[in-house]
Amino acid sequence: MKNYIVFLFQLMVWSGYTVAEWLSTHDKLLFKVLMFLVFTYLAVFIGKIILKSNKRTLLITCISLGSYMVLQSWMHSYLPPAS
Repeated sequence: MKNYIVFLFQLMVWSGYTVAEWLSTHDKLLFKVLMFLVFTYLAVFIGKIILKSNKRTLLITCISLGSYMVLQSWMHSYLPPAS
């Protein structure tokens, strides 16, 4: 059950990253990479606090990030662009 809770919290973190990335459309690539690293750290930190296991935290973080990437690519390819 804890794995599922961490997964959902991390999806919320990745959703927050999407909003922050959307708001920073004119930023340089370096700042976007730094922002991604900050959000990744936040996701790992949340997982570490709840799960108390480095291995499970890394696994759940990779799964949630992969799910986020699949959902984002699906949305970009199948949903019409906002105008």
